[in-house]
Amino acid sequence: MNKLTVLQWLNEWFDVYEKRKVKQYTANSYKTIIEKHIGPEIGNIKLQKLRNSDLQRFYNALADKGLSGKTIKNIDAVISKALNDALKHGVIGSNPRSLNVELPKVKQHEVSPLTDAEIPAFMAAIDNEPFRNVYALALFCGLRKGECLGLSWDNVDLKNKRITISQQLQRNMETGQYFVEKSTKSNRTRVILMPPLTVDYLKAEKRKQDLNRMAAGEMWSNPDNLVFTDEVGRRISFPTLNGQFKRMVKQMGRPDLRFHDLRHSAATVALAAGADIKSVQQLLGHSSASTTLNIYSHVTEKMKEDTASRIQSYYDGLGQKA
Repeated sequence: MNKLTVLQWLNEWFDVYEKRKVKQYTANSYKTIIEKHIGPEIGNIKLQKLRNSDLQRFYNALADKGLSGKTIKNIDAVISKALNDALKHGVIGSNPRSLNVELPKVKQHEVSPLTDAEIPAFMAAIDNEPFRNVYALALFCGLRKGECLGLSWDNVDLKNKRITISQQLQRNMETGQYFVEKSTKSNRTRVILMPPLTVDYLKAEKRKQDLNRMAAGEMWSNPDNLVFTDEVGRRISFPTLNGQFKRMVKQMGRPDLRFHDLRHSAATVALAAGADIKSVQQLLGHSSASTTLNIYSHVTEKMKEDTASRIQSYYDGLGQKA
């Protein structure tokens, strides 16, 4: 056991203790962190000889390479969990991470939603795109990519204009296969009341899928009853969707736009239209309202200014009445 290296323990910890405790998405993330970041840098150090100073030098080196504070924090979280379990199971006598280390500050990613002027241009640009209805759903309802592609017709109520978000499409990094995970990122099911326009796009997708199913005949296979599939019912892969999206937004003059920015656009429009923070939190499926406030502080600051103006106008009106 004294000869066990950091990488050997991390692999054992992941396979034996951690992999089955977390969602596939989290497991994929842990595996990537171990293989891409930890293993090449400190993987050969004997676990018993790992020191707090080794960890600090490691994090400093990651920062020097340009990794974001959030990425380094995620790497540290994996190391901390693995070392805590090593101590718990008697693999090490003391935990070098029990001492503090200095991590770079996590900078909030600046959101880049579509502007009011860009939304009509975006809608025109997607009109003849194969994934038009996916883009529209993300823009109007604020869904994540995996939530869009993992949406089942069982969770769509077109009559009452409601969709239930309770699952997501994910990819198993070991096998490369896509599967539907029966939970969301926040582990919370949410029901979204769709704008009527969204219903039109989903009805169009249903008609397209019905035609594809008839054309495919016995080749059709959609065991999860997904809303968005290819011509024979197979799941849409993330690279396929991303590739089509990047090509399209480049043509419309917004090459920096990410699919996730459609979710930001939905939140920004909702806030600008007067929705309260709690409602937007529930729309997006954030675990807390503070998360929503932090991400959309630029919008909420504008709302504060508008509120101040309305209050001023109200008192000005009182003065005129007097």
